[in-house]
Amino acid sequence: MLCMLPISKFIVPRRSLASCLRAIVVRNTVGCELADEQRLNRYPATGFPVLFLQLVGESVMVEPPMPDMKCPEGGVLLSGAWTGPTVSANPGPTHFMTVLFFPEALHRLTGIDMSTIVDQFQPLDALLGAEWQQLAARMLAAANDETRVALLEDFLEPRWRAVRDNSAFDGAVGDWVRRLEGQAAAAGIGRSVRMAERRIREWAGQPLRRLRRSYRAEQTFIAARDAALKGKVSLGDMAQLGGYSDQAHMSREAREISGLSPSEILRRGLEDETYWVYRIWN
Repeated sequence: MLCMLPISKFIVPRRSLASCLRAIVVRNTVGCELADEQRLNRYPATGFPVLFLQLVGESVMVEPPMPDMKCPEGGVLLSGAWTGPTVSANPGPTHFMTVLFFPEALHRLTGIDMSTIVDQFQPLDALLGAEWQQLAARMLAAANDETRVALLEDFLEPRWRAVRDNSAFDGAVGDWVRRLEGQAAAAGIGRSVRMAERRIREWAGQPLRRLRRSYRAEQTFIAARDAALKGKVSLGDMAQLGGYSDQAHMSREAREISGLSPSEILRRGLEDETYWVYRIWN
């Protein structure tokens, strides 16, 4: 009998939601023979809040240690940004879906102050009302991932259209951190740096400086990984293209965000199953 390979998918949202959703990520190891040490999921620090649906199996937070943070089958959680790398574990076969929002978009949709949910997962029903809970129930009951994505997008599209700022959002991802700065200025709060920073924390959960570092690291990693796949990677060149002062500067920020050096990120992303998200990220 052939052993199935784990399924890891990075799904780009429909264009009308490109400024609302960063991505939809699916992981499915049902039917796969994996050693216990391979049933881990390693993630970098991120500025994107997450809607997490546990479709099959269970997820447990390992790093940072959160003994009570378990998501059983059928569980739905919401998290804010994460300021450091995280690791979750699946005691057995798993199938889960992770929906990553641009933070200011989720703030507009829900009114949640993003600074209040940084570095934590909470049950969806503790934060959002009946409409969102009904959406989650329909997604959990859906027959396949394609249907789940369609349910999510159909739910979000009219709501996003109603709250988005058409002058600030052009329907493309682009440099979302710079876009966030533009929104702060357009809101008429540019006169006070302190007030602008407070508003950005409310919208995104983190200070602007950290968001800039996270965005730069993400874009530099994608470029370095794609170059490595072609056998043409030069970390010195990547540091220069990423706007770092030197390679050591890039390495310091890479360790802060992922816990690893840039070369280790590239190697493990290609070779270590627990770094699957680094392999598929676009």
